[in-house]
Amino acid sequence: MTAIEAAAEAVRETGGELRAGGTDVMTRATRPQIDLLGVPGLRGVTWEPDGSARIGALTTIADLLADERLTAAYPALAATAAAVATPQIRNVATVGGNLLQRNRCWYLRHPAFTCHQTGDDGCPAREGAHLYSAVIDQGPCVAPHPSSLAAALLTYGATAEVHGRAPLGIADLYGDGGDPTRDHLLEPGEILRTVVMPAPTPGERAAYRRATGRETAEWPLAEAAARLTLDGDAIATAAVAVGGVARTPLLLPEVAEALVGKPATEETLAAAADLATARCTPLPGNAYKVPLLRATVLDTLTACTTQPPS
Repeated sequence: MTAIEAAAEAVRETGGELRAGGTDVMTRATRPQIDLLGVPGLRGVTWEPDGSARIGALTTIADLLADERLTAAYPALAATAAAVATPQIRNVATVGGNLLQRNRCWYLRHPAFTCHQTGDDGCPAREGAHLYSAVIDQGPCVAPHPSSLAAALLTYGATAEVHGRAPLGIADLYGDGGDPTRDHLLEPGEILRTVVMPAPTPGERAAYRRATGRETAEWPLAEAAARLTLDGDAIATAAVAVGGVARTPLLLPEVAEALVGKPATEETLAAAADLATARCTPLPGNAYKVPLLRATVLDTLTACTTQPPS
């Protein structure tokens, strides 16, 4: 039995939880923890002959940022990773852990409350304190997914290789947000091994922006990652994804479609940013996030047009 097979079996037998860098699970520690750090082959970046990159799930965010070839090839991912948490956290937090972490809803993490994710049938945030909750309503739970890296990976069309099942797209890790009982769709014993990036796009212009309650070390109220290429003054390709506003990180094809073929002007960017809020149905206490989302997307798109091409 291989080390990853043993870890998968331990999860199934004990009802435990996988631990990578530990920055999330160690704050909860309510179930047995199965350490992945000793499992070989899950850390580091390798390159394929076609130019695509394979990022091991246990690669730390700091290691990702230290790889000059990777950051040059995927500037949206690099910009996003650089904004995550603090240098201390980035030194131990892993790519896989960031993608598969639990949400930060205070009701979930408070022992006095129960909810869909603790086996109950309800979401106390809906009628209670929901200042930071989702404004794009995807289902019974309104806790935003906290993975910033997922938003960037969505714009690249990255895929995930998982022990115990066939490869799947990053969006498929989360589904449509309709299952309120969990934050990702991997089953016990299914272990994320690798994130596969497509070959880099020449001439890419990319940016990441987040709106937070303080300058550093804070979860985003809204965030956006975007990638553009230009053909002269016109936008040739576009991809935009957002986080902090829905149960899942979301790709916004409607925003991209409003950009492609149009001149890269303030008017074009503003009209596309308007569409970022089309799905929003905020709760009474978090309507402020709707204009914040639009402003964050517009700021990200504007930053893209001012970046030099990769």
